Amino acid sequence: MTKNLYRLCLVGIFLISLALRFWGLDRFNTLVFDEVYYAKFGNNYLTHTQFFDGHPPLGKYMIAVGIWLSSHIPFWQDSVNGLTGSLRSPWSYRWMNALSGSFIPVIIANIAYQLSYRRSFAVLAGFFTALDGIFIVESRYALINIYIVLFGLLGQLLFLLALSQKQKNKLLYLGLAGIAFGASCATKWNGLFFLAGIYAIWGFAWIYQLVINKHQFQEIIKNLFNFSINNSVQQQSCNISHVLPLHKLTQINIWQFIFFLGIIPLTFYSLLWIPHLQINPKYGFIEVHQEILGFHERLGGNSPSVHPYCAAWYKWPLLTRPMAYYYQTAHRITDPLPVLGPPLPNGAGKVIYDVHALGNPSLWWFGFASILFLLGMLIVSVVIPAIKQKRLPLPENISPDSWIGLYLVFNYAVNLLPWVRVNRCVFIYHYMTAVVFAFLAIAWFVDQCLHSYYRPLRVVGVTISFLIIAAFVYWMPIYLGLPLSPEGYRFRMWFQSWI
Repeated sequence: MTKNLYRLCLVGIFLISLALRFWGLDRFNTLVFDEVYYAKFGNNYLTHTQFFDGHPPLGKYMIAVGIWLSSHIPFWQDSVNGLTGSLRSPWSYRWMNALSGSFIPVIIANIAYQLSYRRSFAVLAGFFTALDGIFIVESRYALINIYIVLFGLLGQLLFLLALSQKQKNKLLYLGLAGIAFGASCATKWNGLFFLAGIYAIWGFAWIYQLVINKHQFQEIIKNLFNFSINNSVQQQSCNISHVLPLHKLTQINIWQFIFFLGIIPLTFYSLLWIPHLQINPKYGFIEVHQEILGFHERLGGNSPSVHPYCAAWYKWPLLTRPMAYYYQTAHRITDPLPVLGPPLPNGAGKVIYDVHALGNPSLWWFGFASILFLLGMLIVSVVIPAIKQKRLPLPENISPDSWIGLYLVFNYAVNLLPWVRVNRCVFIYHYMTAVVFAFLAIAWFVDQCLHSYYRPLRVVGVTISFLIIAAFVYWMPIYLGLPLSPEGYRFRMWFQSWI
């Protein structure tokens, strides 16, 4: 794939993402799902109305900026409501999310490219991400989960770009990465997991150097704590014929890491609280964090008695409990779109409008299988040589595909496993920070299949791609809230737990 074709593909992915998020954005002139909180909170910043929320403020700032900008635009004002506390159009509190969410597939594509320098892998990763349902739904309404992923992935991309830069530009990109990670955490605290994934892969790289170069222990420790990187450490990366950013992890020492990926994120996170605390002076910086922590500790456990859509972490990868964000019925398709009040009695509604936070089933299931495949590949690459040689042999240089596997498995695990110990009610949208790495995993697997010399593997790659596209088309009506017949709705609810 040529560079120009690659760029054209990225533009096409972005335009597809834009179209899916903006088309019919004002279809429901009401507050959908948690818009009853976040759209109101965004408007509260503009009206200087005090409020408390159980999350940091950045996501609401973004919604507020969108509302403020739209108030200076003379169009997109055909329908309005006063549900936010002011007379606003649905476009005004949704468009910023739609625009921001459109960048996520492009960012993922660029991460894939930095991991491998394979343009085909990057295009597949971006394209598959553009076809996921929960990211489309979360982008089309005034919710805040999209900003956790947007800034977290941006931080990871900037970190990977920093690894491939010379010293001056490297520090610039590291600083920008720290700001992005701080922004992710300033949306919700689980944005910290994106930074933790970088901590994990960076720490692994240094530990691996120590293990395979025991005779250079003192020199490696010196390099870890020095600002100047010794040429012997760099030389190990340069011995690899195709040097990728992840091969250069040990060119960032501990002081750079602490400053750019510790102090800067914390500082930026703290600064983002200033406007919120000025409007809401009831709690200071420390007190508001204590209140937020107490808020989450008081939430009930994962049971339908607490919330009908509570879903423990182990249900997310298998997509066993998605969420209905909006459900209304009408007598006929020509009736005005229902926005308020309960649905019609069973059997009375001939048209169903449903917005379901349902991931693309083919993408999620194949993605989870790909993560397991990568994990197995990493284990086998160590176990089989160990059995043959009756010792634990470690290669001097880790292969590019093994680095990709380590990066994806580490980040997936870091974003999923902390939820194992969470006892409060959690929902499927909490999986969004982990599932993006499953998207990268299936894109990597399909790319490997499509470039295989074996025809059956190429068929597998094409089949998986087709199933992902077909699943998106099939479930698109419940992503976009399009009218469905009762039969059409039931056909898309494959399991009772989906309803």
